[in-house]
Amino acid sequence: MISGKRLLRSEPVQSALAWLVALYIRLVHMTTQWTVVRPPSTERLLSSGRPFIACFWHGRMLLMRAALAPESAVHILISEHRDGVLVARALAALGIRTVAGSSKRGGVTALRSMQRLLAEGKNVAITPDGPRGPRMRAKMGAIKAAQLAGVALLPISGAAKRRRVLGSWDRFCLAFPFGRGVIVWGEPIEVPRAADDTDIERLRLMLEDRLNELTAEADRCFGRRAIGPAAERPAEERAGDARA
Repeated sequence: MISGKRLLRSEPVQSALAWLVALYIRLVHMTTQWTVVRPPSTERLLSSGRPFIACFWHGRMLLMRAALAPESAVHILISEHRDGVLVARALAALGIRTVAGSSKRGGVTALRSMQRLLAEGKNVAITPDGPRGPRMRAKMGAIKAAQLAGVALLPISGAAKRRRVLGSWDRFCLAFPFGRGVIVWGEPIEVPRAADDTDIERLRLMLEDRLNELTAEADRCFGRRAIGPAAERPAEERAGDARA
């Protein structure tokens, strides 16, 4: 007799779940009245055709369909974990490109995947606190990739008027259809190729702070109390990121 866990991991069930997730995301996107806020510096970067790394928190992933349309040629970095495979299938059903990147071995495969795409002139999107947290705390991967490729980071966040915040580690924002939503872009963050460890840590904190500020700003648009980040990670864990 097949156990419940094995049934959920089976190919037919995973395909059906991915199709349902994609259907729900499409319904939310099409029935929500979206407002998009972008500063002039971000507009200039987007119109220049220069590759970039879009960064958003894991908990706001569902809302990013309104920011990263399929035609924008953004490849979203997804974990190779089975949950990431389900997300990748759902995004593929929406016409959004994904690339697998493992968080094991210090994130080396994820960093290489981003480098390859950026070198080809393609855009990349990443959740700096994914795939396992801590919530709303940026890891080094995006900073290192931007430094090596010579591209800018673009922080993005969003909020929905009708939503439920789940009790998951990332406080996932489950938007409901037939409401209003806002997508807020931040200004580009440039990462010099010659940046040293002190510069890298400063830029990591800048990305983290800007994403949290944008998230709070988006929530305030609908009178919501801001969701705070999880406790800061120990310094030795952040040092491990820097070696990736």
